[in-house]
Amino acid sequence: MKAAVCHAFGEPLVIEEVVLRPPGPGEVQVQVEACAICHSDILYAEGGWGGHLPAVYGHEAAGRVVALGEGVRGVTMGDAVLVTLMRACGHCRNCTLGRPYMCETAYDRTNGVLSLPDGTVVEHGINTGAFAEAVVVHHSQIVPLPEDIAMDAACLLACGVITGTGAVINTAQMPVGATAVVIGAGGVGLNTIQGCALAGASRIIAVDLSDDKLAAAREFGATDGLRADAPGLRDAVLALTDGRGADYVYVTVGVISAYQGAPELLAKGGTLVMVGMPASGKAMSFEPANVAAASQTLTGSNMGATVLKRDIPYLIELYRQGRLKLDELVTRRYKLGEINAAIADTRAGQARRNVIVMGEGP
Repeated sequence: MKAAVCHAFGEPLVIEEVVLRPPGPGEVQVQVEACAICHSDILYAEGGWGGHLPAVYGHEAAGRVVALGEGVRGVTMGDAVLVTLMRACGHCRNCTLGRPYMCETAYDRTNGVLSLPDGTVVEHGINTGAFAEAVVVHHSQIVPLPEDIAMDAACLLACGVITGTGAVINTAQMPVGATAVVIGAGGVGLNTIQGCALAGASRIIAVDLSDDKLAAAREFGATDGLRADAPGLRDAVLALTDGRGADYVYVTVGVISAYQGAPELLAKGGTLVMVGMPASGKAMSFEPANVAAASQTLTGSNMGATVLKRDIPYLIELYRQGRLKLDELVTRRYKLGEINAAIADTRAGQARRNVIVMGEGP
């Protein structure tokens, strides 16, 4: 099969033939029809989180089942499925506590799922390797899709949508009537804004450096938009929240400066939800005494604390009802052979989500 292979961090991906081994016990092979580009893919390809090379990245995918390993139940050949990075063993402590998104069982991404024709092992990037015509993944990483949802919209549910909406609904469990600041109005930020609207926030304040993104934020439910680089950001947030600050501040970008300024936007008793992931080694600083005195909470949100079989059907139903925007998140569609252009466009910061559509050229 053809795949986009990363041979050197920071260099363009190369479209070439890659060997995909057949699915083993508990695994499924999926013919990929669409795969969105996430900033996490870019950060991995730039070497921001380490890993081994060569590698195939891509983890927001949708397609159809074409082969089943021994013991797989719940899907049949030809079924439409969502493919995610969330691999769960089902028996570790977190899995048994209903937190499969934090599975503790290690997975070796150099285990031979992918290789070059000469036998060189290719890293199974982000547990998925979906910048390719097909993937082999563990059955826990897929969830069935209805036939009435387009693949290029459905694939967004694999990461960007659940990361954003889940940060609000699952991680923060934000109550009706709360006030929220969402820092970053890109793909994940827009979905965080959607999550705030679904949760019944009384005020949703989007913060970004781009006027175009702030306008988009209003389309997705933001009540207000503030420039991140404007003087007096804290004062502006206070003015919009009756002088209190926000009950919840969501940082959806992996930028340290965004994290550094976030705590001062919080109300007493407020919660800072860390969604965006900077490169390894990047750090923020804060004064613990201030956090303690204000009884504030700083919490991480991994993949929106998503439980696939619970959350994906719920989100699909909201989409069918017109309460969750998916189609509007797609900025542009590319062929697999155009992946470097798609990545460059995503890196430039103007795309909500660019999607690679398979079966349309090299």
